This record gives sequence, C-alpha cells and structure tokens, in this order.
Amino acid sequence: MREPNVISFTSLMAGFIKVGRPKSALLIFCKMLESWVLPNAFTFATVVNACSMLADLRTGQKIHSHVETFGVQCNLVVCSSLIDMYGKCNNVDDARRVFDGMDYRNVVSWTSMITAVINACASLGRLVSGKVAHAAVIRRGHESNDVVASALVDMYAKCGCIGYSDKEMLDRRIKPNDVTFVGVLHACSHSGLVDDGLEYLHSMHKKHGVVPDTKHYTCVVDMLGRTGRLDEAHQLAKSIQVEPDQGALLWGTLLSASRLYGRVDIAVEASKWLIESNQQVAAAYVTMSNTYAMAGKWENVHSIRYEMKHYGVYKEPGCSWVEIRDSAYVFYAGDVSLCARGSEVASLLRELERRMKERVMWEEAGGWCLLMWKRRPRRK
Repeated sequence: MREPNVISFTSLMAGFIKVGRPKSALLIFCKMLESWVLPNAFTFATVVNACSMLADLRTGQKIHSHVETFGVQCNLVVCSSLIDMYGKCNNVDDARRVFDGMDYRNVVSWTSMITAVINACASLGRLVSGKVAHAAVIRRGHESNDVVASALVDMYAKCGCIGYSDKEMLDRRIKPNDVTFVGVLHACSHSGLVDDGLEYLHSMHKKHGVVPDTKHYTCVVDMLGRTGRLDEAHQLAKSIQVEPDQGALLWGTLLSASRLYGRVDIAVEASKWLIESNQQVAAAYVTMSNTYAMAGKWENVHSIRYEMKHYGVYKEPGCSWVEIRDSAYVFYAGDVSLCARGSEVASLLRELERRMKERVMWEEAGGWCLLMWKRRPRRK
C-alpha cells in the first residue's frame, strides 16, 4: 500500500492487539502520527486498548492528551476505553474523572467504571473496599453482567477468598477467562493450595479453552517456590519460551524463592537470565548477593557488590503496605520516615524493643534464681 490511511493503520493496530502484541500496535500508532495521518475515534479506542493490555499508565496518559487535542474526548467508545485503561492501571481517580465528564453513559461505560473500581481493590488486596463495591453492584442491578461478575471473581480470589470465588463462578455460571485464572492461581499461591493450583493450570486449556500465558506460569512458579518445590518451579520456568520483558517477573519470582530456600544454583541461573535480558538488573544483583551471603560465600558477595558499583547499579528501596480500618499505610525498607505516621511507628518499635529486652533480662534472671534455688543446700 503506497499511501496508508487511517483505516489501514487502525486495522493493523487492531490486528496486533488481537494476537496479543500491544507494543507493536503502539509502534504503528507512532508511525501513523509521523506519516501525518490523522487518527479518528476508533484509532484512539484501539491504541488505548493497547495501553490497557500493557497496564502502561504513562503512555495511556499521553494518548489521553492526544484524545483531547483531536477533540474526541466526548466519544462514548473512546471514553469507555479510557476508563478501562485507567482501571487496569489502578488509577481510579482518573477513571472517575473521565466517567463524570461523559455526557451520556451506556452499559459499556458503566461496566468499565465498575470493573475499574473492583480491579483496583483486587490489585491492592483491599477486601473491605471490594465488598463495598460488590454491594453497590447488587444495588444497581449489575450482578448479572458477566464482565462485572468475572471482575468480582478475580477480586475475591486475589484477596484470598478462593472459596467464595469458586462459588461465585458456579452460581453465576461464569465462563472463566485468562484474568479469572490469574486471580485463582494467585489465591492458590498465597493460600498454599499447590495441588489445587496445579489442577487449575492443567484444566485451563482442556476444560475451558484458555491457553496459559506468562502471567499464569508466573503464579504457578510463585506457588511452587513458596512451598519449597524449587526443582519443579525451575523446570517449569525453563520450559517456557518468553520474551525478556514478559519473562522478567517469572524469573524474578524464581530468583526470590531460590534465595529464600538457599538454592544458590537456581539463584545464579535466574540472576544471569535477568541481567543478560536487561530486566530487573538491580534486584537480580542484590538478590544474588544475598543468596551468596546466606550460603557463606563471601568472596562471591564482594565480587557482586564490586560489579554493582562498577556499573553504577542501584537498587530502589522496597516497600510494603498494610490496610488498617480501610486505610493503607506504606512502609519503605530502611526508612520509616517516609511513612505517613513514621514517628509513631518508630516510637512503637522502640517500645517493643525495650519490652523484649526487659522480658529477656527477666527470664534470664528468673532462670538464674531457679538454678540457685535447685542448688541450695538441703537441710538435714
């Protein structure tokens, strides 16, 4: 085709998305703009879907700015796609802003907004908020919507309520999709249900026609790794042919598990895979160093640290969060000052440390007194 037009560009992007190549769709969109071909509403809806598949918030926001520049921000299809994209990126605020700015809303836009909230609850593990969203779904009569029901199944599974998740699928007669199985396998991993998880993996394609991809295999590797079945996890990881960007989480998960159980051989192989693929390089170096340290191989530790310094590799501090009374609190490794209530946390830790020391001293003193009492001379 000598002069591709908006239809040909959009069709090509849609084709790449259909075969699971969203990055290629984004490249086509960039080439389209460079060719001075003006996109239409369907083009934007398509490219936003690519961002949704990648959960690429930054690119999605750039596309959103183009949407407003080209004046299609009121298009129903485009708005629904934007809501879905923001929801999959856990940015509920922007999803709500798009939703509130719509002049007309249909079933698709309502479904996108509802699933955005539910997906955010699932990703953050906020079961209480998820139940509130579920109650709102029932009140508004959307419980019969298959997309919403699948999102609820995923949310309950990721929050550890796998029994409720299975019940929801059976009661609603929901046909599980790839997202549903990610949630179920994730729940099995965190609940220690290894045999159930393997059964779900094997039944995906045979019973439900869903082909497992990297996300599903990563959940299974994590599940096996958590229970110490490192050899099985290792064999599974090696048997999967994936692109570097898709395999980073898979091999990173295997690396973390091998460090936990002191499997230096597997940790070294996983680290090399990540470093050679230029994926999670800093984390790979640090984890490999820690693995060597646990095994007492200090020469290897010094070698890794020297290599990190030589190449300027720096590891960002990790963080975790807990939910207390429907509020999330974030903690960064080595720095509680970044926490919203860091001073209170530090004070509580000091108090706990003081009490533990007193308890140890008391037990040691009590043990010494008991020993002296047993050794006291008996009266004749």
